[in-house]
Amino acid sequence: MRKRIVHMRLLFILFPLLLILFGAFGLCSVDAEGSKIYVVRIQSVITPVVSEFVAKSVQKAVAMRAEALVIELDTPGGLDTAMRSIIKDIQASSVPVVVYVSPSGARAASAGAFITLAAHVAAMSPGSNIGAAHPVAVGEKLDKVMSEKAANDAAAYIRSIAEQRGRNAQWAEDAVRKSASATETEALKLGIIDLVAKDLAELLARIDGKSVKLASGDRILKTAQAELVRDEMGFRFRLLSFISDPSVAYMLMLIGFYGIFFELSNPGSIVPGVVGAISLVLAFYAFQTLPVNYAGLLLIFIGIVLFLLEVKITSYGLLSLAGLGCLVLGSFMLFDSEVPELRLSLSVILPAALVSAGFFFVTFRLAYRAQKSKVTTGSEGLIGNEGIARTNVTADDGTVLVHGELWMATSKDPIPAGSRVVVLSVSGLRMKVKQVSSDR
Repeated sequence: MRKRIVHMRLLFILFPLLLILFGAFGLCSVDAEGSKIYVVRIQSVITPVVSEFVAKSVQKAVAMRAEALVIELDTPGGLDTAMRSIIKDIQASSVPVVVYVSPSGARAASAGAFITLAAHVAAMSPGSNIGAAHPVAVGEKLDKVMSEKAANDAAAYIRSIAEQRGRNAQWAEDAVRKSASATETEALKLGIIDLVAKDLAELLARIDGKSVKLASGDRILKTAQAELVRDEMGFRFRLLSFISDPSVAYMLMLIGFYGIFFELSNPGSIVPGVVGAISLVLAFYAFQTLPVNYAGLLLIFIGIVLFLLEVKITSYGLLSLAGLGCLVLGSFMLFDSEVPELRLSLSVILPAALVSAGFFFVTFRLAYRAQKSKVTTGSEGLIGNEGIARTNVTADDGTVLVHGELWMATSKDPIPAGSRVVVLSVSGLRMKVKQVSSDR
């Protein structure tokens, strides 16, 4: 009994000590997690897919209590909506976000300039550039008045971002209104960025001890000895990014149209219809993330319809030529953007248009030949075939052997049994024949 009491007293003494030890271990773990730098790379057009990837990266950096999130950026620009979503995630982040325009030769153009200016720390590598900040609106063709309003809105937005981060607000506004651009040395002198670093190691060493202002308050960066944790886009993001490429979306749309055409032409084939439907769904998903001009999309649809009509209507190629013109013109108009990476190139449009025209031309030729060719089945297929009279054939009665089958037959002129005959017409189970001349 006494031993049990002693054991109980020991447990009461050790239990608080164990709690203290586990708490200390937990604090050590937090410190260990906090000494990590989460690094991701964006080397593409700014699209909703990239925006979602950045949002997930910020969440991961917060979850691992990272010292900072470093975004290695190289972009020609992108969509206004995606850009604003990224900036909102950066401004709301409880982890400092460092945007590093790298490697040498990289650029932060258009939407990339907005994102760089919004970072808690903005850095560039030697040989990089920033500026020409013209975000792209999805699917909009603006007139002069609306274009001026959009420019004013973008200028006010980038100026507020620059002022919030203590950067050159006048240059930021000029980047929108005058397409101003700057090299890394010019950007540093003008107060657009915080520093120039030749690589990531130098960047982390130089920002160590730097104070940054977060939404939750000021924070001192401790990056000198931090562990780097690199992350890449997962399969899902890579797949969605691939689909969102204008050339891929364009080809998916054409494949979708062809698949549906095959299915309607040959009901029950299943595979073309399924492939076509899936391709169209993927294409329309991509169109939601791209600056689509719906007039161009309508012209492409009209071109496909004209190709289909060529199969049904004999126009001697006029419908095909009109369809080819609509397809090419619509393809040029399909994606309306100042960013070359968000437009279709001639090397994609012409082969696609020629293949489409060739496909429907071959289909038309096969259908035309099938329509004009002689019927070889059924009662109509017997007309013109030869046989042998098994009995005397008169205007009222007779029997002939054609294709191994006995038929009731009549003839305008009497035909003796054993003579060769040719079928003139078929009515029900009786055919009209005539004798084959001996000199034939």
